Amino acid sequence: MQTLRNKILTIDVNEHGAELTSIRKDGIEYLWQADPAFWKRHSPVLFPIVGSVWDGKFRVDGQEYALSQHGFARDMEFVLASRTEDSVTYRLESNEQTLKRYPWPFRLEISYKLVGNEIVVGWMVRNTGDRQMFFQIGAHPAFYYPEYNKDKTDRGFLSFDRNNDLNCVRIVGKGCVDPINKHPLRIPEDGMLPLFSYTFDEIDTLMLQDSQIHHVTLHKQDRAPWISLSFDAPVVGIWSPPGRNAPFICLEPWYGRADRVAYKGEFKDRDWVNSLAPDTEFHATYRITIH
Repeated sequence: MQTLRNKILTIDVNEHGAELTSIRKDGIEYLWQADPAFWKRHSPVLFPIVGSVWDGKFRVDGQEYALSQHGFARDMEFVLASRTEDSVTYRLESNEQTLKRYPWPFRLEISYKLVGNEIVVGWMVRNTGDRQMFFQIGAHPAFYYPEYNKDKTDRGFLSFDRNNDLNCVRIVGKGCVDPINKHPLRIPEDGMLPLFSYTFDEIDTLMLQDSQIHHVTLHKQDRAPWISLSFDAPVVGIWSPPGRNAPFICLEPWYGRADRVAYKGEFKDRDWVNSLAPDTEFHATYRITIH
């Protein structure tokens, strides 16, 4: 475990999954503490897939592989690559076991840097093989609802960097989606989308694709900002365990998305997949702001 501190924030990062496990400010914990009664993770990194592949299987050059939801990186031991006063970087290299599950050699680095009241999360994916590589990567941080009360239904508000209505795609079977039918997400005139204990009971995940938003803020019940995420990712998932009255919400920038229902084509032709030529790198960041 590595701990970073500045005058505002303290964070902890675990080498297991290179997972951010704590965000503290003024004695308050902002990041979900992985109570398995609701969800056993804090902020897993999703790689080399985001979401599910149809029937848990995918194909590369006609050969079939099995991979569970969100891939394997979140369950692997990373090594500490570098450490400074305000940043830490972890590294994962492909190995014999990963190549049996995902047939591309890779190097994955995940970094965390404190900048004032922000955490800058960085991803680097390098294709260390000799052919074109295809992958997805995403974040899954879970944040405590401010002023959570299990006996009340109000959970605060979300706001976005656009106030007009959005549209969502939905999970419809085996963790996979129907990308054709778009479901409207009506944004009130004041730009504040109310959240309730039952918001996710029927929809499971609000999945916004096509770069509709690049900023989301979780607000307290008095509408004061609590936590914000800024990102360039083209897909965003917003989730809380349906039917559980859970104390947290996940705000998830993704470079990828689950398969469409019944997809049995090649991995390279999946929706929202990224590609890398040999000896090239993919870089991306997102920012968590604690208000």
